[in-house]
Amino acid sequence: MSAPGPVAVRYARWDGVGRPFVVVPSTTPAVPGPGEVLVRIDLATVCGSDLHSVTGRRPSPAPGVLGHEQVGTVLAVGEDPPTCVDGSPVVPGRRVVWSVTAACGTCDRCARGMTQKCRRLRKYGHEPLDGAAPLTGGFATHCVLLPGTAVVGVPHGVPDVVASPASCATATVAAVLRAGGELAGRRVLVTGAGMLGVTAVAMAAAAGARVVAVDPDDRRRARALRFGADEVAADAAGVEPVDVAMELSGVPSAVAACLGALDTGGVAVLAGSVSPADPVPLDAERLVRGLHTVVGVHNYRAGDLQAAMDFLAAHHRDHPFAELVGGRFALHELDAAVRAARAGTAPRQAVAPVG
Repeated sequence: MSAPGPVAVRYARWDGVGRPFVVVPSTTPAVPGPGEVLVRIDLATVCGSDLHSVTGRRPSPAPGVLGHEQVGTVLAVGEDPPTCVDGSPVVPGRRVVWSVTAACGTCDRCARGMTQKCRRLRKYGHEPLDGAAPLTGGFATHCVLLPGTAVVGVPHGVPDVVASPASCATATVAAVLRAGGELAGRRVLVTGAGMLGVTAVAMAAAAGARVVAVDPDDRRRARALRFGADEVAADAAGVEPVDVAMELSGVPSAVAACLGALDTGGVAVLAGSVSPADPVPLDAERLVRGLHTVVGVHNYRAGDLQAAMDFLAAHHRDHPFAELVGGRFALHELDAAVRAARAGTAPRQAVAPVG
């Protein structure tokens, strides 16, 4: 029997700040290489990091294929295919999400459990374009998952609009909660009530915390209440001391507010500061005498993606997660999707590459 022919694909090439996306037709082998997985992308979402790249807030390689929040269906696997994080098989027909990163698994950082900071890290939606192997981002009809990628199955009943953000937003929040420690009975501050913030509110509330959400936007504060916040405020000036502070906005004043809100023994988890900003002063004496811990979270581990999907499967009907994603743009409408995302009508905008 002859080998199957190549699969027709398309990807949206990003050529740099101020340049429109260009949809490029191409092909990819029907059977991927060893350890690889060929996935059809059913839905992608425009993440805040994509906006940072498009607007030049942070350097990104161009040309490239952006997008790193997506859900898809496995079409084919190569020899020695991976398994899902929970040990179940990756097989054609299975709906999956996958990690932002692919790690080597052998360097010193991987050996220390910091696979998200692998010395040979590959990162979906952040790689320079390779014309021979361009399917490295979510804004395409297909993606080739590399060895070292964490893959998680999507349970039946979890809609694409809920599953897609798991690959970045929800998994990052799961990592934030892990870094924050035990939350049951604790008082938790969440600064920033965007996509990550309201997800953190919901996850912390589900873990038994009493949650205070801070955001200057009244619509976002109202949304935080719908996701389980016990209190909301426009700023943290009057917030009583907290056990855990989760900073998800990236605004320097919010970082300072989290550090200033900690009670004795408190933990501040910083995850929003992913683009250049003004430095934040640190009161070292207060940190030392208060027995404070400050933790940075960037990317996440494989287990965090599994925890994110488990949470969404169990709780996506408890809160309006589906409402966090607006629009439904075709791949050739990606510029319009980015404009809608920048307008802030919803925390995420959906892109359906195949439809």
